[in-house]
Amino acid sequence: MKWMEAVHVMTMYAYFKLREKMEYRYFMEKALDRAENALAEGEFPVGCVMVYQGKILVDGSRKGTIGAAKNEIDHAEMAALRRLNKIEDNIDPGKITVFSTMEPCLMCYGALILAGVGEIVFAYEDVMGGATDCELSRLKPLYKNSAVRLVPGVLRAESLKKFKTYFSNPANSYWKQSLLAEYTLGQ
Repeated sequence: MKWMEAVHVMTMYAYFKLREKMEYRYFMEKALDRAENALAEGEFPVGCVMVYQGKILVDGSRKGTIGAAKNEIDHAEMAALRRLNKIEDNIDPGKITVFSTMEPCLMCYGALILAGVGEIVFAYEDVMGGATDCELSRLKPLYKNSAVRLVPGVLRAESLKKFKTYFSNPANSYWKQSLLAEYTLGQ
């Protein structure tokens, strides 16, 4: 009888892992939609959605990458955090999952940690400015004690395609000739 219980537990574990994977794909597709909107406007194609209890609370997309005056504050995650701060509902930030089409930079990663989000899921690694490999245990207590869970690589190929499209367009000058552009176009 114990082996039947073990099989049941393993089956349930596999079910929940599959369900989690399907939810990750679904919400990352929503973040990719926001990235596509940014790309259509000529912006760097980063999109973000923040999910709580199976529903999208807020979203954001990258702004400030067009023209000569670049804006390094209006990242997709920061736009979504600003919208999140306007929600007056009683929301446990530790139960929020952030879906972003690109690995968060140091600014966004720090802000997400300070906001207390429970999980960050991202599609494409940022070899030039991604910060999720920071050794939090070596930082001050405000960051060191973070329990954020990281899930990289969800729908990576779909996100990579958007960045290749962006960097291949001669009209886009943001991060042109950068390590990220070279890495992206080399794949």
